[in-house]
Amino acid sequence: MSPIIRSTASKAQPSAASGASRQPSLMQRAANEKIEAAGAKIYKRKVPGAANIVAKELPAFSRQLSAMLSAGMPIVASLSALHEQIPNPNFKNVIGHVKQSIENGAAFSDALKGFPTVFDDLFINMIRGGEQGGQLAETIGRIADFLENTAKMRRKVKSALSYPVAVMCIAGALAIGMILFIVPVFEDMFRSFGKALPKPTQFLIDMSKGLKHYGPLIIPVIVGIVYAFRKWKNTDSGKFVLSRIYLKLPVIGPVVQKVAMARFARTFAQLIHSGVPILTALEISAGATGNKVVEKAVREGQATVEKGETLSSCLATKPCFSPILVHVLAAGEKTGKIDEMMDNIATFYEDEVDAMLSGLTSLLEPLLVVFLGVVIGGIVVSMFLPIFKMSELVS
Repeated sequence: MSPIIRSTASKAQPSAASGASRQPSLMQRAANEKIEAAGAKIYKRKVPGAANIVAKELPAFSRQLSAMLSAGMPIVASLSALHEQIPNPNFKNVIGHVKQSIENGAAFSDALKGFPTVFDDLFINMIRGGEQGGQLAETIGRIADFLENTAKMRRKVKSALSYPVAVMCIAGALAIGMILFIVPVFEDMFRSFGKALPKPTQFLIDMSKGLKHYGPLIIPVIVGIVYAFRKWKNTDSGKFVLSRIYLKLPVIGPVVQKVAMARFARTFAQLIHSGVPILTALEISAGATGNKVVEKAVREGQATVEKGETLSSCLATKPCFSPILVHVLAAGEKTGKIDEMMDNIATFYEDEVDAMLSGLTSLLEPLLVVFLGVVIGGIVVSMFLPIFKMSELVS
């Protein structure tokens, strides 16, 4: 690989020529066509619980498969052993089909294509690179490391977000419950006072009446708004707009950016180390960032590399890419150690995300306590305010 990331079109031609010189036999081609036809049927069928399989089952499976292959076991024997001990029936069925395809003559990477919801492009391309380089066990071990790191980061982000979300939901439920059931009790008592109530108290009473009167209409409207929002955010324009908003948020924005940088760097490093072509690696890495703004920047960098220019020169003009990553990438291009440099910067950003999430969680705890005090305490004070001014309100 050249020291600088440039277009690999000229380098891909000899590889294609060498591949053409090794044309498979008629029997092999017939077997491959049969496997592809079977894979096409499997491709149309989504695996139930695929997200749960990728998050929980696939990292352990990859680690065990790497250990078996490193010990010298054949791929079919390794898959057979793992197939017997997989507890998830859906994943067990997937591995059974993959093993059967390999027994029919398909390559391991080709057999995985039938289940794109479980084995994504990153997984398949890294396996193909390991097969071509004769380092399948080592490649699967790197895949296991990648999946474990990704799952670890996902757990950290979810744990950091679950606490404030849970507290806000509880506060909202308590506030609605007090407004619907407790405020009417005080209203009956305040009605006998004969004078105008304080504005905060009157506001709560009016809100209670409004929720009771318009509640059957409010709920369908809220459900409709949520449904329309979910539909919109799954569109390309919705994803891009939300990704841009996430990056500009005052506290969450830096975390989102560092997570995207870590995903890009880790994915790109693993693919380059596995021998995947540069343009293919950029295509897959763009989709792995999890942010449409960063993804667009990577795809523009892919077009720049295809023209023969360096990737760092393009990413340096993108505000969503941090200067540190661009400088590290430029150094990797000059030294020819892009995979090592990207792997190191990915570790750096993962540590940064961990530290930021820990600090964010510590900061949110007192803020949430204040939030609860303002919401719940405000309702309680508003309801007891007429009692505090009893001497002025009672005729």
